[in-house]
Amino acid sequence: MKYMLLIYSEADSGPAPDSEDAQAETEAYIALSTELHTSGKLVSGEPLQGIETATTLTVRNGKTLTTDGPFAETKEILGGYYLIDVPDLDEALAWAAKIPTAAHGSIEVRPLRDFPGM
Repeated sequence: MKYMLLIYSEADSGPAPDSEDAQAETEAYIALSTELHTSGKLVSGEPLQGIETATTLTVRNGKTLTTDGPFAETKEILGGYYLIDVPDLDEALAWAAKIPTAAHGSIEVRPLRDFPGM
């Protein structure tokens, strides 16, 4: 079963950029990514650029509208994801707990839905 691990944090939470703590968190992400890859559980995973680079698209009554930034103002931002293939939710949660941002943000764990024809 595939699970999406969505990594959320407040924009100014976590270690200060260019600090030793930020370097340690980066190294922890590299170690986790390596562990997931080596285990054969990693399908994909990437960090996202900042919300200032986002474009939101909507289609209403046949008209396409794009706006700069995320759709809604929120305290937490989506910073990245892992897509993993594991047998069950318990293992997905175990991997999610290893994500460094869990210490100052939150990790949303969601199973992918089977969709006929895909």
